[in-house]
Amino acid sequence: QVQLVESGGGLVQPGGSLRLSCAASGIGYAIYEMRWYRQAPGKQRELVASITGSDSSNYADFVKGRFTVSRNNAQKMLYLQMNRLEPEDTGVYYCMQDRVRLVYWGRGTQVTVSS
Repeated sequence: QVQLVESGGGLVQPGGSLRLSCAASGIGYAIYEMRWYRQAPGKQRELVASITGSDSSNYADFVKGRFTVSRNNAQKMLYLQMNRLEPEDTGVYYCMQDRVRLVYWGRGTQVTVSS
């Protein structure tokens, strides 16, 4: 059984930083692509960043140069370092594991960027 648990969200001022973590359980973590999504109030969930098991990463244009995704396969952890945060980055951030035929979601962690 796969479980994903996000942590690290909170309230931060514009220009600040946060580091989100996602702890995963289940076998075969290292081979699956992991992703961060976010959902702002009243908006659809959108892809923020993804990283393959071999550490190849991709980012949405709106976070390029500000966010960095990383993973630790030995510890089954996924991270999202978020710098130069903007009010538009406010939302619930979810990690997701893509097992091709199945996807798994965490419950999310709230990020609020406000002065």
